[in-house]
Amino acid sequence: MTDSARATRPVRVLLADDQPLLRAGFRMVLGTEADLDIVGEAADGVEAVELARRLSPDVVLMDVRMPRLDGVAATRAIVEARLPVRVLVLTSFDLDEYVVGAVRAGAYGFLAKDVPAEDLVAAIRTVAAGEAAVTPRILKRLLDRFAELLPDPAVDPPRLFNALTEREREVLVQVARGLSNAEVARVLAVSETTVKTHVGHLLTKLGLRDRVQAVVLAYESGLVRPRA
Repeated sequence: MTDSARATRPVRVLLADDQPLLRAGFRMVLGTEADLDIVGEAADGVEAVELARRLSPDVVLMDVRMPRLDGVAATRAIVEARLPVRVLVLTSFDLDEYVVGAVRAGAYGFLAKDVPAEDLVAAIRTVAAGEAAVTPRILKRLLDRFAELLPDPAVDPPRLFNALTEREREVLVQVARGLSNAEVARVLAVSETTVKTHVGHLLTKLGLRDRVQAVVLAYESGLVRPRA
């Protein structure tokens, strides 16, 4: 389903968490939003994958630690099955291995479970629109990890970036700094549609699945460095 088609109806959400009380809390929060529709609940990773296949939600709220199959493995299974589903990982354990594992599995976003309700709702809408959503403290941990692994700033970025036009590289830099398409459009003084086109082109040229992987590549390669 296209993003424009998604925008004409409520965002379909699947809850995946092994704790019934937490799922009930999410239902209470999300149930008050007219543009969000909870279509199912999963108590473990295997059930999350099965329901993602059967119900085709737009967004899965995926807990990291679940029985039978953890959230990272379940995310990978959903992505590898090429389901039209975007995964937003929720965790109480904002540790590097979980965040990095979820990035590489193909998750669109990462939130701590203690985020305010309004931030959770906003993140679901952001991920449904195809953009990344990351809790600031998790993003900081992720970038701190990258900072330890980044190449020497005197070394040129990988040759694969040579495939990008100058404008596409500018867009990638802004995306890596956490800007939405609308914000990138304002910074570069172009239309949001133009930015979306550039993002699509650079993802294709770099062989990336989504903008989250683009952010990871930008930092890992040294194209962008964490700000002090």
